[in-house]
This record gives sequence, C-alpha cells and structure tokens, in this order.
Amino acid sequence: MSISLKESGIWYLAVTLGVILLDYLSKTWIIDSMEPYSAEAAISVIDGFFRIIHVHNHGAAFSFLADYPGWQKWLFSSIAVLVSLFLVYLLRKTPRQRWFLNTGYALVIGGALGNLYDRLVYGYVIDFLDFYVGTHHYPAFNIADCGVCTGVAVIMICEIFVRKPESENKPE
Repeated sequence: MSISLKESGIWYLAVTLGVILLDYLSKTWIIDSMEPYSAEAAISVIDGFFRIIHVHNHGAAFSFLADYPGWQKWLFSSIAVLVSLFLVYLLRKTPRQRWFLNTGYALVIGGALGNLYDRLVYGYVIDFLDFYVGTHHYPAFNIADCGVCTGVAVIMICEIFVRKPESENKPE
C-alpha cells in the first residue's frame, strides 16, 4: 500500500523540530549559565529531589561506554543517524491519521538528532536534569533523552495495544 506524501505521517517531523529546538535552547542556557560539574552552580528545583546541573556524558544512556577512548562517539552517532533514517521511512509509510504512532516516531528522531548534534559539536552530550534522593542519583539526562524515552514508550504502546486499521493489515 502506497500513500501520498500529503497523506503520510511525514508532517510529524514538525514535532521532531520542536524537540530539537527545545533541546538546543535548554542546552545553550546550561552552557551559558553554569560551569560543568559545579555543585555550587547547581539550581535546586525541589530540594532533596531535583536539581539542574551541567554535566558531560561521553557515553550513552547511564554513561554506557563512557570510559573508552572515543570510538563510542562514532558508534552512537551512526546509530542515531540510522535509527532516524529508518523512522523517517516509517513516517513516510504510516498514514497521517495514526497520530499517536507518528508522534512517537517523531519524538525519537528529535531526541536522537538533538544528542547527535552534541556528540558532533562537543564530543559529548550535555546533560542537566538531575533527580536524586539523598546520595542516590538517577543519571542526569536532557530534553533529547526525554524525547527518545517518551517516543519509544509511545511506539511500544501502539505496537502492543493499538489496533492497526484493516487497510494496513493487507499485503501489498
């Protein structure tokens, strides 16, 4: 089944641009406002639970592979590009009316490209949202990470619980 560009979910790339813009603006504010790793510069939002702090992540989620000499930057960058291209392909093939699924695709693309920008420009990802209880910290993250996680959750919900329209179940 082939659908026209106008009928496809490609228009949800506007959501992608929104995620990229919010991520870029928030990280620019962090860079301009506080020194990296400075506890004194951290902004306590909810005392004992949430603060804004400037940290650099050379790895992936939870600083995975951060201690290696730099090859992981290219691995994670390649993954971001490939996943984004695949999801753009899915947006093109998915009817515009499947707004929840298309929004999930767009959120993941926006998050992947937001962090890709950091890796290519700075060599690391800028993280700043820091949740903790006492001395137990959840790894710091950013708006792009929120886009990826929310998008993946939406896609999983759609794949598990949302019934596809009958026209999409027919072989081409």
